[in-house]
Amino acid sequence: MKNLKTIAIALLVALGTVTVTAQIKKVDATKSSITWLAKKATGQHEGTVNLKEGALTFKGKNVVGGNFTVDMTSMITTDLKAGQGKEKLEGHLKSEDFFGTEKFPTSTLVFKTVAAKGKGIYMVTADLTVKGITNPVTFDLATTANSATANVKINRTKYDIKYGSGSFFDNLGDKVIYDDFDLTVNLKF
Repeated sequence: MKNLKTIAIALLVALGTVTVTAQIKKVDATKSSITWLAKKATGQHEGTVNLKEGALTFKGKNVVGGNFTVDMTSMITTDLKAGQGKEKLEGHLKSEDFFGTEKFPTSTLVFKTVAAKGKGIYMVTADLTVKGITNPVTFDLATTANSATANVKINRTKYDIKYGSGSFFDNLGDKVIYDDFDLTVNLKF
């Protein structure tokens, strides 16, 4: 009888203990988008850059991790048309003054901590690597069953992108380019 009770208790404990394994959801790069917005003293420019690959890691319905690679060579501006400076700006953004895409064709983002803020909303701290330099960034991530969105503010000077920065150069006047730029990320899985 004692052995039967022990077996019954062991079974209840085993059945009551459910191990939730991680599920990786690959992002569909062709259906996802990243738009950027950069401001300067006299206006702003916006454009897109393509996601090369990425995935979010879930335990149950909760995000617990993620990693992404961005194709920096795909960066374009969408607020200018051909012949209006579009090619010049895109070439300059890809040059060593900015992202140096010949030497650094990709940037990466790797989640380090994820804290739930509400249903489907998380505060993420991640390591962002641009031009071979890694710094932490923090942002909110909102998820649904098939998508995720985030708005990320990045200080470009932390990645040795100082061109036109009033933080490093004097007397730029109306040629100042602000240090922060914004990314709007829409992911589809």
